[in-house]
Parts: sequence; C-alpha cells; structure tokens
Amino acid sequence: MTLNGKVAAVTGAGSGMGRSTARLFAERGADVVVVDLDGNAATETASAIEDAAGGSAVPVTADVSDADDVAGFVELTVKEFGRIDILHNNAGIPQQSTPIEDITEEVWDRIQNVNLKSAFLGAKYAVPHMREQGGVILNTASTAGIRPRTGLSAYCASKGGMITLTKQLAYELAEDGIRVNAICPVATDTDMLPEFAAGDLSVESMRETIPLGRLAEPQDVAHAAVFLASNEAAMVTGTALEVDGGRDI
Repeated sequence: MTLNGKVAAVTGAGSGMGRSTARLFAERGADVVVVDLDGNAATETASAIEDAAGGSAVPVTADVSDADDVAGFVELTVKEFGRIDILHNNAGIPQQSTPIEDITEEVWDRIQNVNLKSAFLGAKYAVPHMREQGGVILNTASTAGIRPRTGLSAYCASKGGMITLTKQLAYELAEDGIRVNAICPVATDTDMLPEFAAGDLSVESMRETIPLGRLAEPQDVAHAAVFLASNEAAMVTGTALEVDGGRDI
C-alpha cells in the first residue's frame, strides 16, 4: 500500500498514535503536515520524518478545538503542497475514570471540544478543498465508543459521537468521492494511557479485557490508517474499524 503523491494532515501528531501514523504516511510516500498543540513535539515528529523517511513534513502548532487554528492548518497544507488528500482527525484527550456526578461541566466541554468538535471543524475546512478531487477523512474514535467502560462517560460520549459523525459524513460526502472512516483502537500503549486509570480501572485491568492478551501499539493504529487512506480501501467508507485485539467481540 502506497500513498505516493498524496498530501496528509495529521492532528495530534506530536506523540503516540499520531506520530506513528504521520511517520508511516511519509514512509509510504505522502507529504505530511504534522499538527499538534505542542509545537516542539510537532517539530520533533517532522524532523524525524525528514531524517528517517526523507519525505516532506511541515510542523504546525494548533489547537484543534479552535476554528481559526483548524482553518489555518488546512490553508497552510494547501498553500504548502497545493492540495489536501488525507485529513486524519487524530488529536484527543483522555478522561480519568470519574463517576458522572463528579464530572464538572468544564471537563465535559473540554473533552467534547477536543475529541469531537475538532473532527467537525477539520471536515468543515478540509472538505471544500476535497470536493473537486476526492479525498479521505480518518477519525480516531475508540472501542470506548462501542463498549463503554465504568467512569468514562464524557470520553465515551465523545468517541460514540465520533463514530456517528463518521457515518454521517461518509453518507453526505460519498457523491463527492470523499471517503470517511473511523479507527477504534483498544487501550493503546502511549503516554496518555495511564491518565485513564483510577479506582478499579487500571492499565492491567484494561489489558485483561483484550482477548489477544496485549495492549495495542501505536504502530497497529498507523497500519490501519494507511490501509484506510490508500487506494486499496477505495470501496471502504462509513466504517468504524476496530483495532482492538478482540475487545469488542
């Protein structure tokens, strides 16, 4: 599977799944715009891409919950490379396991804005550039949007919304040749994972629910993203691909 000649923007690409995906996109031939709230992390990813893959990578600092920032990185992508073929709405934040009555409105709103509103904004500003040429939108959802866990109501709501938004956009944009798919990782071995843990929800308890017996790795998600972004997935749209080791069985 190659992405030769494609231009991709990946949010949350300064670390974890986003960094692995941005690097693999570049290895498979894409030019990549590396978007992250942490500008230094975005620069590190872009530098690693250019050092290892020899591809073109441009770092961008952006808050994906801010409309001006999202419009800005989309416009920068088009200005730098002349087009945007792939938008991977990957940025997200965790929720520490918390009873519903203890979740503040501030926490609830922040999780929805970063995890779900960001995908709306990404599509809003990228789709006009994709309508004439076609394109691919990938949204990082979660198994938590399919099989909820105790204490993660805000997070599960955001990821369930991401799955439904993905299906709606796939239906709405099909006539323009724009494919939209979600990726639903199980608990993934990144720096973010321990932030979910509290009370009875621990990293080990998450691992124990996965039939294949291990956490996902960022590279597992990256390979799924490359497939969905590639021409080999030309007939795949509106799906929520479970990269879950059997968790959702």
